Amino acid sequence: MEDDTAKKTPADYLPFAGNRQDGGMTAETMTQPASGPRLIALDVDGTLVNHHGDMSHGVREAGRALAAGESRVVVATGRGLYAALPIAQEFGIERGHIVASNGGVTARLDPDAEGGFEVIERVTFRPGKVILALREQLPGAHFAVEDENGEYWSTLEFQDASFGVPAKALPIEKLAEKTAVRVVVFSTDSTAEEFGEAVESIGLHGVTYSVGWTAWLDIAASGTTKASALENLRRTLGVDPSDTVAMGDGRNDIEMLRWAARGIAMGQAPDEVKNAADEVTESVDDDGAARILRQYIR
Repeated sequence: MEDDTAKKTPADYLPFAGNRQDGGMTAETMTQPASGPRLIALDVDGTLVNHHGDMSHGVREAGRALAAGESRVVVATGRGLYAALPIAQEFGIERGHIVASNGGVTARLDPDAEGGFEVIERVTFRPGKVILALREQLPGAHFAVEDENGEYWSTLEFQDASFGVPAKALPIEKLAEKTAVRVVVFSTDSTAEEFGEAVESIGLHGVTYSVGWTAWLDIAASGTTKASALENLRRTLGVDPSDTVAMGDGRNDIEMLRWAARGIAMGQAPDEVKNAADEVTESVDDDGAARILRQYIR
């Protein structure tokens, strides 16, 4: 993660160091930006839904009205794809895009496709060294890997709703051999502060990572963030950089908020997230997202 809080140009978020599995988002298929509908990227947990997973009536109605218009509403989340799909359904988005797994997966929503979607990009990496290094530093932590097929594998008894599918158990040595889109590490033995300090002390190299509200760590391929996936999507859709909006509350949203022409942090976000944004709305419990969404309804 980067320390500077300066806004970056969209091109800063384009390169990938991981292994891309593209279904149409290559340099050859990218179009030049053109004037047109806004691209509005929305985090889920702590932004569209509260920390109990509930979406307010105000957010739901504003989201549906916005998605029914010309703006391109993109769900951009750390959740796995299958856990992100219900949010798009809440907004009535049948055709559009989802950025899942913190930018590791981009899917095109299409009611005519099998399951109602098509994965058009996955960015993978080999997590073995990182997993084994973290196990040494955090022996009581739980690990999970999202693989290149969208399946989840985890150490014993580690399941989470953000995966969207049940995780299958594997010994950590086998887990480290997997090709990963996303690695999740969770500790019940440490506070969020202690966990963050332990992660920093390891000095993770060759990956992108963010520490959550609790002792929770998300790891992706180097250079892979919500912002990198959104920048590829922006170019593909021909949306002008000045027509981009993003809203979020977590450390995994920092790059996305800097990327957008208008980055909005939720009221309960940590200071480092607020500092990366252009403005701050009310908290998720005070329907801060609904207030912003209503501004774009036409």
